[in-house]
Amino acid sequence: MVPMTCQYAHVNIWSPLSGETIVSFAPHLLPPLVVFCYQEAFLHSRHQTSDLAITFLPSVITLVGTAQFSCHWLHDLVKMAPTTSDKPISNSINTSPTPPLQDVTNQTLDPEKGASSSKKGLINFLRGWPSPSLLSSSILQAASTALLSDPSLFVPALQYGPDPGYQPLREELAVWLEKQYSTSTKSEEICITGGASQGLACVLASFTDPSYTQTVWASAPCYYLACPIFEDAGFGPGRIKAVPEDQQGGIDIDLLDTLLQKHEAQHHQPTHKGAERKNAGPYRKHYRHVVYLVSTCSNPSGTTMTLEKRKRLVRVARRHDVLVVSDDVYDFLQWPILPASPSSDLGPLLPRLSDIDLSLGPSEPATSSGKWFGNVISNGSFSKLLGPGLRTGWVHGTPDFVMGLSQTGATRSGGAGSQFVAALLAEVMKAGELERHLQETVRPGLRRRHELIMETIKQELGELGVTVAAQDGDRFGGYFVWLTLPGGLDARVVAQKARQEEELIVAEGEMFEVRGDEEGAKFRGNIRLSFSWEEEHKITEGVRRLGRVLRGLSGETR
Repeated sequence: MVPMTCQYAHVNIWSPLSGETIVSFAPHLLPPLVVFCYQEAFLHSRHQTSDLAITFLPSVITLVGTAQFSCHWLHDLVKMAPTTSDKPISNSINTSPTPPLQDVTNQTLDPEKGASSSKKGLINFLRGWPSPSLLSSSILQAASTALLSDPSLFVPALQYGPDPGYQPLREELAVWLEKQYSTSTKSEEICITGGASQGLACVLASFTDPSYTQTVWASAPCYYLACPIFEDAGFGPGRIKAVPEDQQGGIDIDLLDTLLQKHEAQHHQPTHKGAERKNAGPYRKHYRHVVYLVSTCSNPSGTTMTLEKRKRLVRVARRHDVLVVSDDVYDFLQWPILPASPSSDLGPLLPRLSDIDLSLGPSEPATSSGKWFGNVISNGSFSKLLGPGLRTGWVHGTPDFVMGLSQTGATRSGGAGSQFVAALLAEVMKAGELERHLQETVRPGLRRRHELIMETIKQELGELGVTVAAQDGDRFGGYFVWLTLPGGLDARVVAQKARQEEELIVAEGEMFEVRGDEEGAKFRGNIRLSFSWEEEHKITEGVRRLGRVLRGLSGETR
């Protein structure tokens, strides 16, 4: 067990390797659940408990116990700790073989930071999180003080919210989004959600029916954690189809149109045989197809659709009764590629697909109720702007779509999600702090990281034949760069060797194949690198480590 002394005055947890105290606190101050955030590097020391080695993480230590406790609380922590295996594990001990690296980016005690005998520090190019240096704690602290000091603000903030969301935030967002895109945006076109993932789940619950909605068409490579959301909505294997990106960047619209026409010719009946239809009610409709993509700074490829391609996609969606869901979470994380340009010198952003759809007016034929639901929604989030723990976002679409989305059962039971955080964010936006934070902290920080990783890739990997997805145009953005490996190298082998030999975690391309339609678009020779999480000095070191792995593999295959 971890050495620990417990006295009436204080409790010490200390490292036997360094001899230093890790945590010291008074027992009577310990509530049932205490989370200590601790950043010291010496916490990487390992402690043996039976046959399981556990690692105290440098970011979070979770202690479970009460004022009267001994080391028994550590047993629960051990269950969640990583083993010495190079493969990730779930939050419970499992002695069975584990699959290759998959989703390990959303666990509190993170298997990515497993115990290691190497003296190298772990570098994580998989994690698509904002670096702690890009978070907004002081802004949120000031906004919460203002919010909780005024009963006219905190009383509605702490009550159940209206179904479409906290109205002051809808209004602030409308003003801010209109400035960003230079297009008209009204508050009734915005529905507040519990983040982009929860927003997608509610959209599928309200506007699709697996007995009527034929297929989900996903741009490939695809954000891999979207696939389980579609599966939960009833679109399992065979119901999600891959549509590859083309050389221009973004989904291949000609191919999509062809696939839709072919599918409609083969499936004349609108309803699956023997299936009972869901009741859409007076405020919603069910779409025949869904298209899912990230139209700006795509995850993982980093590509952005041109204006012309956006217009064509909207026209295709209207012809085939398609709902296009565009995850627009990276739109505001862009910067000029030209070295002399400041990060804030971007000008208006490309219009959202939902802007283009709205500008065209109601499509024909109209619904029997006379409502206009449109064919595109923009799925936005504050996660990449201020912090993912806020779990707050928005959907932009026609007023009728927004009204229908607000009538999702899970929303009506309690009102829109994240009511308190929505009120907090309204204060942040009202004070102009969101835009200031983006201009002064987030964009410059991401731009520096992107420049570093691109420069080091050129120096360390260019001569090995590694190429980066095209970054043409005057701007780039997002969190990721997408690499193509040379000479038929298998990205899974590269990822395994990087983890084993270099304490480096990268995301192999197979992760971004559309689940259930992997043959539709394969990425065995690709790797995604995230430059958002690690601090700048680790970015250059991580690319150098990847270069050593590739040189070693090239030598083995010659």
